[in-house]
Amino acid sequence: MSDTAMLDTIREQVESNPILLYMKGSPQAPQCGFSAQTVQVLISYGQRFAYVDVLSNPEIRATLPQYANWPTFPQLYISGELVGGCDIITEMHEAGELEALINEAAQSADGE
Repeated sequence: MSDTAMLDTIREQVESNPILLYMKGSPQAPQCGFSAQTVQVLISYGQRFAYVDVLSNPEIRATLPQYANWPTFPQLYISGELVGGCDIITEMHEAGELEALINEAAQSADGE
């Protein structure tokens, strides 16, 4: 698949999932500590979220850093916008800033 087609695929995934995590592994079996930590934060809010395992999708893993100019994983997207990686997610969680974003995205998805 060309880079352009892969970018279109990523764009469609980001736009069609209100809460989307690109991670290494799955929420049930994270394959890196940063992904595991991010999943624990998301699970603590009790809202459903989609995920893409970049280890089993090497084309996405190779192309995603171009999409939002963010080089590392995990990457959390809420309502189509990149929130950030593990450090930013953890900081926002500890500051109480992330929960409102998560809940708002989940509620707008339920209302559609």
